Amino acid sequence: MSGTTESLSRKIASAKDLESVVRSMKALAASSIGQYEKAVQSLDGYYRTVELGLTACIRQAGPTHFAETRSSPHGGAIGAVVFGSDQGLVGRFNEVLVEFATSTLKALPGKAKKIWAVGERAQALMADTGLTQSTLLPLPTSVTAVTAFVGQILIDIEAASEQGDVAEVYLFHNHPKSGILYEPVSEQLLPLDRIWQSKLAALPWPTKELPEVMEGAIPTLQAFLREYLFVLLFQACAESLASENASRLAAMQRAEKNIKEILEELNRTFRRTRQESIDEELFDVISAFEALMGPGRHARAGSR
Repeated sequence: MSGTTESLSRKIASAKDLESVVRSMKALAASSIGQYEKAVQSLDGYYRTVELGLTACIRQAGPTHFAETRSSPHGGAIGAVVFGSDQGLVGRFNEVLVEFATSTLKALPGKAKKIWAVGERAQALMADTGLTQSTLLPLPTSVTAVTAFVGQILIDIEAASEQGDVAEVYLFHNHPKSGILYEPVSEQLLPLDRIWQSKLAALPWPTKELPEVMEGAIPTLQAFLREYLFVLLFQACAESLASENASRLAAMQRAEKNIKEILEELNRTFRRTRQESIDEELFDVISAFEALMGPGRHARAGSR
């Protein structure tokens, strides 16, 4: 019986250690969610500034010049950036996203030619879809690392576009909702067509006087376009990382609940087993006492 008690004690100690790890992961995930959400919120003002800059350039350059700078002559080839995760313990975070991306890409009239998979788990799942071979991109592990990461994606996308590998590029990522919920979303990154141009040109200017772009609108337009794409990629990456940590937080909450239930059951079993052990020892003492007394001693005690 002592061996069983010792085994239960080890299991309880292991469960408590695991509970401590889960609590630490919960705290880290909750902290990370806040950091990435703040990063997304900090982009709002900059995004508005870039939009206004593009509006001014488009109005001054005109549609003909703009169309020449962002034409898409390679017809049909589709590229996609799929933001997943490197680590596990995130529930169906990657599965939900890849299923959504796969169904969306298959419904498009063109054919997927190039896929940038962000995170090892996303790449493994995309490889199973059979759409096309995907390029693995390492997932940034902090807010400060997102900027360099997004810059590298922009370079890869621009190179693929110039070489004619892709004509359209789509972003797929999980978007955080209230609490620890998220949902997969998609957004067309390229081409920036006339519909997109018309929407920007129709944006109201915040003052009565329209600005004049110095030294020509086309060079300034190119700079603003790069910043616009940078903001979209940064936002998608930060929202994906926030959603990943939200999913991990939910998984840790479920794990913590399960561990507590297991601990309660182990403690009940331990107390019951220890009581049974104590009862057994008491019965052994009583039996030994009765054996020492023996039937002769009982008889002599009765004759007196």
